[in-house]
Amino acid sequence: MTRASSAPPPLLATNVCAMRWTAKCVLANTQQRMAPVRMQEMMPFSPKSMPGVSSPLGFFDPLGFTEDASESKVLFYREVELKHGRVAMLASLGFLVGEQFHPLFGGQINVPSYIAFQETPLQQFWGIVLLLIAIPEVFSVFSFNSPFGGELWSIRTDYDSGNLGFDPLSLKPTNPKEEFDMRTKELNNGRLAMIAVVGMIGQELATGSKLF
Repeated sequence: MTRASSAPPPLLATNVCAMRWTAKCVLANTQQRMAPVRMQEMMPFSPKSMPGVSSPLGFFDPLGFTEDASESKVLFYREVELKHGRVAMLASLGFLVGEQFHPLFGGQINVPSYIAFQETPLQQFWGIVLLLIAIPEVFSVFSFNSPFGGELWSIRTDYDSGNLGFDPLSLKPTNPKEEFDMRTKELNNGRLAMIAVVGMIGQELATGSKLF
């Protein structure tokens, strides 16, 4: 009696090999994409590994704010830096555009930017203006650690710094390396804008005239 062969049919064997090869490729690709994320999660927290550390200064903390600070406290410093940088970038653009193009209030407010607000009727409604500014700021409270029994002025470690959920143009990269680089660019531009807007205000205060 001839024993039946246990070998799979050639077509089935080919399909099994193809499926195994495909699975290996998918697994390798997934591991390659997740490697930077896993490496970042496994590495101990260090301010020197955060976005914003770039040449020529490298890690710049001459006053030692981060030396003995916890991760939550460093994240609070980063959130403050991001907010001030973003406001400064808008302010710098406002100086450039507002002093050349100012159609509001009949186009009659043609003064240096540092006193432009006082020339508008809005100066009589400071409370309303502050309320409008406070609305988005209130939501940031939920990113803080509880002050009861916890560290004051500290951010939750699971909070994504600067992420307000606002990206209408879908500019945020999906690749971790590209996202890291974009965060560094935003910080550097914000730092430059903070220095620039201080210079703009100082010059207008000194000269009493518009810059642009």
